[in-house]
Amino acid sequence: MKPFFLFLIFVTMCPAYVHAQKESFRHELYLGIGGGVLSSSIDFVPTVPQSFMMGVQGGLSAKYVTEKHLGLIAEINYAQRGWSEEFAPEKDFLYNRTLNYLEIPFMTHIYFGNNVRFIVNAGPQISILLNDDPVMNQALADDVAARKSADPDAPVGVQYGPFSEMNRVDYGLIGGIGMELKTGIGDFDLEGRYYFGLGDIFTSRRSQNAYFSRSAHRLIEAKLTYYLKIR
Repeated sequence: MKPFFLFLIFVTMCPAYVHAQKESFRHELYLGIGGGVLSSSIDFVPTVPQSFMMGVQGGLSAKYVTEKHLGLIAEINYAQRGWSEEFAPEKDFLYNRTLNYLEIPFMTHIYFGNNVRFIVNAGPQISILLNDDPVMNQALADDVAARKSADPDAPVGVQYGPFSEMNRVDYGLIGGIGMELKTGIGDFDLEGRYYFGLGDIFTSRRSQNAYFSRSAHRLIEAKLTYYLKIR
């Protein structure tokens, strides 16, 4: 993940450079609405074989441009995350779990250009888990039950734990790059983002005999946002 963290360092240093180069600039405020698709997985340690799971994301945005080339973005989004497990071909098992979140990112916004702009956004994000939707077929349910019956103390199906055992607050870092098109009817931002989760969806505390030492989100997002200038 070194390239991602180098990207965040770059974004952190850019405001200082832009501030040194700033000219007289009138602040601008934009409100927007946007949405897109995301591909999600969970970084389980120990590993749980899985494929990326597709979901949707959308919500409201506010962009405050404080000076030339620099601003801030705050959003509130609904997002479908989760994971879809992979099993050996000879096993007729199925399991996927959709996790529905309310996401609140706060990002530094950097742009270059005039009517067509190159944009860079990055910052922290906090999310609240609203509910989940697990799907398990009967063959897998029977297999898990049989293995638990054979050895009740074995860590079988820990990732299938109930919603009540999941952490409701998630946090991490989000960064993205894209293009902005300014038109007479508003601005259109098309952006690709990557989210690196720092929190775990299941407890990782040794004092609680946690099975997973890590169970964090990984997201790849594509989002289109329409902004209207307020002032």
